[in-house]
Amino acid sequence: MTGPESNTSAASQVVPGSGGQDVDLDSKSSPAIVAPVEADDGSSRPKKSILDFYKSKRFWLTLVIGQFLALCVTSTNTFTTLLFLSGTSFPAFQTFINYSLLNICYTGFTIYKIGLKGWLKVVWKDGWKYFILAFFDVEGNYFVVLAYRYTTILSAELINFWAIVVVVILSFFLLKVRYHWSQTLGILVCCGGMGILIASDKIQGGDFKSAANVLKGDLFMLLGATFYGFSNVTEEFFVSKQPLYVVIGQLGFWGMCINGVQAAIFDRTSIATATWNGKVAGYLIGYNLVLFTFYTITPVLFRMSSAAFFNISLLTANFWGLIIGIRVFGYKVHYLYPVSFVLILVGLVIYYIMDASGIGDDSVKPWLGEDQTGGHEGVGTAKRRMRTRVGRGVGAASRGPDEV
Repeated sequence: MTGPESNTSAASQVVPGSGGQDVDLDSKSSPAIVAPVEADDGSSRPKKSILDFYKSKRFWLTLVIGQFLALCVTSTNTFTTLLFLSGTSFPAFQTFINYSLLNICYTGFTIYKIGLKGWLKVVWKDGWKYFILAFFDVEGNYFVVLAYRYTTILSAELINFWAIVVVVILSFFLLKVRYHWSQTLGILVCCGGMGILIASDKIQGGDFKSAANVLKGDLFMLLGATFYGFSNVTEEFFVSKQPLYVVIGQLGFWGMCINGVQAAIFDRTSIATATWNGKVAGYLIGYNLVLFTFYTITPVLFRMSSAAFFNISLLTANFWGLIIGIRVFGYKVHYLYPVSFVLILVGLVIYYIMDASGIGDDSVKPWLGEDQTGGHEGVGTAKRRMRTRVGRGVGAASRGPDEV
């Protein structure tokens, strides 16, 4: 993706609905009503404590969703490792099932909502954009799964923090995101927690000796994390301007096509020589069900927060991976692991000081324009939250229509 196109995105189209009515995919026909900023001497409203935001539902919801997604990542990594230990490794085919499920469910729902002609119009006009998104995502999954042939679950997860660097750089230059000092500090604190995790593995010798080729595996993981970074930023841009079912459906459709071709070319021998039994089938089913859940919930977090917050939330997957690894792979707990986990959580809290201080809102996307008028009003978006505030009589709506 060479960069977001604010005036020519898929969201700017109107497609025919299945019921004979036109459906506006980005709801531009009904722009959000947002209260303008008023001069306030502080006497007209009660002063808010910085702790108020940390008591809010949105803060805890983003925090919990982030940790749930981290558990999903840990689960998929665990299933991948179990598949490899069972003598089964086909990086492309393994995720082909997930893309097929996404395509069946969300493309089917898209056609139900906007009609077959509407879906074909999306594919014709904006399919190339979603193809790029799917390519980044497919290759990210491919190289991450491939990495487990040569390295172990803890070793591979330590490299994943590189995606944060990629996301921050791309968001800064392509999406014009400007990070508040608290966000930068939060990211650094989280990376410091990751550094402690790496140090603990070094101190105890890790589990690297059991890996076939640690360097090769880590390089594959680094490449996969880079593709993930590109994919996350691109998806955050799309879901801010389009309904979730359109974006996920297109990702599933093009991902299935790309992944299917890749599996046919590179995985034929692996599929033929793989071990096939009940356990392998169970691991494959578990992997794809968890991944399907992950792909369904991730776009909501992109709307509520950002791709950067999403990736720093995933850093705790290393700790969850250890907890699972103790039971499944016999890993041992080092005393620095809990310290690392707590430090990463502290970093996440610091990241949100910006919202808590009232300076900004991570769900407000700078590329959507003033009052988010260029965005889609959907689940988790700042635009919907603004409209909800007006509907409750907050701000402009409470002063009467002449002042709106």
